[in-house]
Amino acid sequence: MPTPSMEDYIEQIYNLIESKGYARVSDIAEALSVHPSSVTKMVQKLDKDEYLNYEKYRGFILTPKGKKIGERLVYRHELLEEFLEIIGVDKENIYNDVEGIEHHLSWNSIDRIGDLVNYFKSSKDRVEGLKQMQEDNN
Repeated sequence: MPTPSMEDYIEQIYNLIESKGYARVSDIAEALSVHPSSVTKMVQKLDKDEYLNYEKYRGFILTPKGKKIGERLVYRHELLEEFLEIIGVDKENIYNDVEGIEHHLSWNSIDRIGDLVNYFKSSKDRVEGLKQMQEDNN
């Protein structure tokens, strides 16, 4: 499995390719607030570990392995955002909270959170009941 840092890069590369059709070193550096040289080093490592194919000066693409992991990482991120929104976390905190916890949860925990999100989404009354409970406690 990739390290948390590798996951951040794979997730960002996946998102860029999905939205723009390509991912450049400069785009990744900007999105992750790192130096382009750091991106180049990580891209080389991801190439070595077969998450992407990299050709110097030509760019890179995710391998099937990298794409599969990218899809799962995006799913994890979106699921955690949705979960935090359902449980009433303030919108301005959600992104940073997800960034802080996403690498520290097992996939088993992610799957259980997914079950809980689906439980709440299956009935609007459940989400409304939770919101009412939160209001009553405040």
